[in-house]
Amino acid sequence: MATTTEPAIASVQDTVRVALRVVLPTLAGGVIKRRPLGLAAAQKLQLDRPAVRLLCRLRSQYGPGPLRLRVPGRTIDLALSGDDVGDVLAAAPVPFSPSTKEKRAALGHFQPHGVLVSGAVERAPRREFNEEVLEPGKPLHDLAGPFAAAIGEEAASLWDGGTLDWDTFTVAWWRIVRRVTLGESAAGDDGLTDMLARLRKDGNWAYAHLRRDRLHDQFRTRLIGHLERAEPGSLAEAIAAAGPAGERTMEVVADQVAHWLFAFDAAGIVTFRALALLATHPAARERADEEVADADLTVPGQFPYLRACALESVRLWPTTPALLRESTADTAWGPAGTTVLIFTPFFHRDPESLPYADRFEPGIWLDGSAAANPALVPFSAGPAICPGRDLVLFCASTMLAWLIKDRRFELASGAVLGPERPLPATLDNFHLKFSTA
Repeated sequence: MATTTEPAIASVQDTVRVALRVVLPTLAGGVIKRRPLGLAAAQKLQLDRPAVRLLCRLRSQYGPGPLRLRVPGRTIDLALSGDDVGDVLAAAPVPFSPSTKEKRAALGHFQPHGVLVSGAVERAPRREFNEEVLEPGKPLHDLAGPFAAAIGEEAASLWDGGTLDWDTFTVAWWRIVRRVTLGESAAGDDGLTDMLARLRKDGNWAYAHLRRDRLHDQFRTRLIGHLERAEPGSLAEAIAAAGPAGERTMEVVADQVAHWLFAFDAAGIVTFRALALLATHPAARERADEEVADADLTVPGQFPYLRACALESVRLWPTTPALLRESTADTAWGPAGTTVLIFTPFFHRDPESLPYADRFEPGIWLDGSAAANPALVPFSAGPAICPGRDLVLFCASTMLAWLIKDRRFELASGAVLGPERPLPATLDNFHLKFSTA
């Protein structure tokens, strides 16, 4: 481990500053389900900017090692070094477990058996199941053909009115998500994702909100109904073909799928923001045009540059602003039960270590620069890295390809972006609007 000394101890005043500038704005924006009003306020006030400045100052004052916050009854350490980020994430699930008190409370509202909140015994088979179905490490999933067809069909009509806003985009995106995950019969089941949205809103409050067990039972029953059809060309089919079940009841399977649906929501945000970046950066747009110009979008493609644009969207505006780990044994970070907080916007926009901190630089995901930096973690890292990362990037890049092919469009409202100025620290996707000729 890079950390071999006791963490520095933050003053009470600095602990309060972290709470006010880092923790509270993150919670206000919605960690599990984004809050449109909270995100609009965050963009207006650019709340991530003072948070990054504060952590830069704390690193200068206390050193690059972990910083222990003065929180009564808890041991919470704030990571300030990229090397420490890499080491902590690499040491999962022992001694740094992804299953933390806050995460169990938040995700327990809609996926109490999800792999991220599972104990050491249950975690291994559940992680193996996720990897078997989602196929991490493969740019093109075995079912990429039907997935590409679903994306193309839903994307085809998005520009029909000459404009594109979030409300229009998200309807098509959720139809894609349900088709990819559950099959054609689930495409129009808005009720399923509406129930999930309500449970996720409860999850924003973690242990401060009572669990709605009846609603969760209704959601899980409805989800299992879709899964049991195992429709060809969907992840439900791959689930049915997965290896021996072991302890894998349909309830446990449904909780893994609930997390996939949750994660796909963030992927939609990433895609829409990447479209905004392409609309406002002519050189990047030209390169993206070249990538899709001769592509047959009815055939699954890898689109490496568009994937890089999606990854850069996550770097600039992380959809998971806080990565948490909880130690299962005594470590240099502290006693067993220590919570490690990694504030990703700090590491992704650190002006002291990233010369491109506030620029749109998708090339870093192609030339090895990003891979060499342990602090850039768009899908987390280590053994707990998102198993659906390649599938998400396939869906995002394919959707972008359909949206930009043979089309000129502009960002009409919602933000001022461009290569001539530093990009905003916070970007509200809910109020972005595009126009096209």
